[in-house]
Amino acid sequence: MKFIRILMICTLIMSLFSSQTSASENANEVYTKRTELYLQIEAATLIPWYYIAAVDQYERNIRAVRRDLPKAEGLTGIYYEPAQWAGYLNPNQEDSNPLSISLFGGVGIDGNSDGKASRTDDFDILMTMAKHLQSYGSDDENLRIGLWDYYKRDKTVSIIMNFAKMYRHFGRLNLNDHHFPMPLRFNHTYHNTWGDARGWGGRRIHEGTDIFADYGVPVLATCYGVVEMKGWNRYGGWRVGIRDINNTYHYYAHLNGFAKDLHVGQIVEPGTVIGGVGSTGYGPPGTSGKFPPHLHYGMYKDNGRTEWSFDPYPHLRHWERITKNKR
Repeated sequence: MKFIRILMICTLIMSLFSSQTSASENANEVYTKRTELYLQIEAATLIPWYYIAAVDQYERNIRAVRRDLPKAEGLTGIYYEPAQWAGYLNPNQEDSNPLSISLFGGVGIDGNSDGKASRTDDFDILMTMAKHLQSYGSDDENLRIGLWDYYKRDKTVSIIMNFAKMYRHFGRLNLNDHHFPMPLRFNHTYHNTWGDARGWGGRRIHEGTDIFADYGVPVLATCYGVVEMKGWNRYGGWRVGIRDINNTYHYYAHLNGFAKDLHVGQIVEPGTVIGGVGSTGYGPPGTSGKFPPHLHYGMYKDNGRTEWSFDPYPHLRHWERITKNKR
């Protein structure tokens, strides 16, 4: 009986390991196919692959959190409305004929020369976006102008440019690893405090999780990302904001200071030291000691129109387990 129980446990462990390995292999296969597409688009348009990848990733993120947009089903995340693709005056909103689409002022093009400009074909979609950007030029500044002309939103342009910066720096698409926001060898404690009431500065809710630790305990980046914000906030004291490749903004507050040479625009990796635990905030610059030392960790999502906070606690627990396993 004991042997059977051990055999069942071993079988379950092997099954879990096999499913995780299979999921990892599938993800790598998707990344490989996307990379091949981006490189083909680069060869045809001279638009650097990492810009195509950045736009595609931004659009995929937006579609994941917007109810008014269909979820991404193919390799690409870019979405065109039927009227935008086929032309607003086109009587056939599902038109895939390149000639009639052009006649009615649609943006859709036949990127792979199969005689169709398909709104569901990954190559046609990516080539359509690349051709828009190509009309402005292939250097950074002109691509920025092309992105602004398409999105009409400075924040979106900034996010996409930073995505491109990360892809160019690391040379790959898979930038999804995470790390707990402080070294596990230091004592720390935290509970789910997201949504709790806060009184200082007016009635508001707590948009994060407080991780209590001693003064000066290193605060680490939890993700691959770009530093978007660094400085003082009367609520959060000395704080840092980092946006990752999935368009999640990670907010680190109440720091006692910043890592040497940390600056806005800097690329970070999971585990990069960005500052230390402190108790700054609730007042003008320099205010400290109004509460026990801790790291306020928040997470925010952008949907192309607005940004909102969500509960980081489950993610922190998951990243803590991941970090332990890596050790």
